[in-house]
Amino acid sequence: MLQDNPINLPAQQAATTADSEQFKEMKIRIHRRLIDSIDLAKMDLMRNSEVVSQIRSVIENLIIGEGVPLNQAERDRLIVEIQHETFGLGPLEPLLADDEISDILVNSSSMVYVERRGRLTKTEVRFRDNAHLMQIIERIVSKVGRRIDESSPYVDARLPDGSRVNAIIPPLALDGPVLSIRRFGREPLTIKNLIQLGTLDERMAQLLEAAVQSRLNILISGGTGTGKTTLLNVLSAYIPEGERVVSIEDSAELHLKQEHVVRLETRPPNLEGRGEVTSRELLRNALRMRPDRIIIGEVRGGEALDLLQAMNTGHDGSLSTVHANTTRDALSRLETMVLMAGIDLPERAIKEQIASALNLVLQLVRFSDGTRKIVKLSEITGMEGNTVVMQDIIVYHQRGIDREGKVVGQFKATGVRPLFAERFRLSGFELPRGIFEE
Repeated sequence: MLQDNPINLPAQQAATTADSEQFKEMKIRIHRRLIDSIDLAKMDLMRNSEVVSQIRSVIENLIIGEGVPLNQAERDRLIVEIQHETFGLGPLEPLLADDEISDILVNSSSMVYVERRGRLTKTEVRFRDNAHLMQIIERIVSKVGRRIDESSPYVDARLPDGSRVNAIIPPLALDGPVLSIRRFGREPLTIKNLIQLGTLDERMAQLLEAAVQSRLNILISGGTGTGKTTLLNVLSAYIPEGERVVSIEDSAELHLKQEHVVRLETRPPNLEGRGEVTSRELLRNALRMRPDRIIIGEVRGGEALDLLQAMNTGHDGSLSTVHANTTRDALSRLETMVLMAGIDLPERAIKEQIASALNLVLQLVRFSDGTRKIVKLSEITGMEGNTVVMQDIIVYHQRGIDREGKVVGQFKATGVRPLFAERFRLSGFELPRGIFEE
């Protein structure tokens, strides 16, 4: 018969012990003693394997010094968690190691949600308190030269792997610090991955490859979490190696594979409210850098006017994204953002700029089962009266939902032959016969 000793507890009871207040308090004590006993400057000069080995040895000695009996599972867990607290992002580390997780949403120190395959679920992950969560947030933003405090209570940042981070703290967040992490895979998705996921089909992939290499100007439209940045990254892979690409982002997320790439990132104002560098200012500077193509992570304001003018003055093949629910809404939003540039332009002049600059608008939608699909591939053909004329080339028709909750449908050509088909031919692209037939 087993004695009432933690070393001999079954696995289920051991897990309960590891989640107890005594375990958490011991972890805090050991972590503090570890920080006091190691020289972080020397650790920076050592190889990662040596650091892990030495830290593990120090932690094991500190555990022995506590005099608390632990089984091997509890001991290993304690060592890993203290290492995460010291060099990583604490409770977030196991979530960041899970490749299936696409979003990590920390609503409070005791409420953490994740998204897997398009579905949100609550986790058992907990922070000690709001101060612990705030410490992790500060660790993230300080690594990219940003700050967050009461005078600047929200911030956009990124993790080393390119994952997008947003944090907002009191007094704006009423229930404590809030952290949102939009993750990107360790290996960027390719067009084949998107075909397997059902985001598009083989025919659309061929068409988009030809569109990028033929230097069509493409706008990707969609709501939050529909995969706009992912698709932008995939399409950028088709840009030929010999071209100079300048990318402009609020938070660097794109993983451009070309060698000749210049990456620019906006900067928020400092404590005195000075030093801000906007996307529009970066775009104006980029035009002096002899770019062949310009990629803007997302159009949000007055830079829309400068982007349209760039597309109209020799920077064909530029790419960007915009938040909108339909392709028509995307054009309306562009009109509004051009007005945000502070230049009093007639409505028709703005629409003419849009009609002559853009060639293709892609609409992304996230469905109830978590899948993302390009539901419309539309060409802009010009103006009729005071209206920008668009025609759908390929659309996604949803037939329903199966017993497992999966969306059922198919991509269909509308039968319209686009005007850019001739441009494809002149650029040396021979698409399969019948690709545009209904």
